[in-house]
Amino acid sequence: MGVITSPKPAKLIAGILLSPAEAPRDRVFARLTETFGPIDKTRECLPFDKTDYYAGEMGSTLLRCFVSFETLVNPGDLSGFKHASNNLEAEFKNAAGGRAVNIDPGLITLENLILATTKNFTHRIYLGRGIYGDLTLIFQKGRYHALPWTYPDYSDPEALIFFHAIRDAYREQLKGQNNL
Repeated sequence: MGVITSPKPAKLIAGILLSPAEAPRDRVFARLTETFGPIDKTRECLPFDKTDYYAGEMGSTLLRCFVSFETLVNPGDLSGFKHASNNLEAEFKNAAGGRAVNIDPGLITLENLILATTKNFTHRIYLGRGIYGDLTLIFQKGRYHALPWTYPDYSDPEALIFFHAIRDAYREQLKGQNNL
């Protein structure tokens, strides 16, 4: 019989798509900080050109940003983070009444990166409260690996460099808390 243990705390991240004219980066980041705590790492916001999936609702001039938050979190709280991010999205509406920002919270652990989503699919696991966990990247043999369903902007080489930097910082945080 296995021994039930508590999981190690995880590193909270967010993938953010924003329409800069409708949801200025500084305002969005300020609200993220108020909701999730201090941001400790930010990847430069770059033009989002991986898909036109969001163009109908959010427009075609979007930026992709990634951030991580300073405070480590209980991984069991991921569904709550998605509910909080949905509430933030509702604060930023565009002129047509659609979203001007899309916020996808996720967790980095030593083993993987998991995103929270409201949509079920074959590889997603129900977490509760209408939220699913999407195994987005796995960490093996010293680096992150994309999976067949990983979004292209999460498997982009520059994004992977950023996620490695977050993982390195997270590992140091765990050492500092004697969780390694």
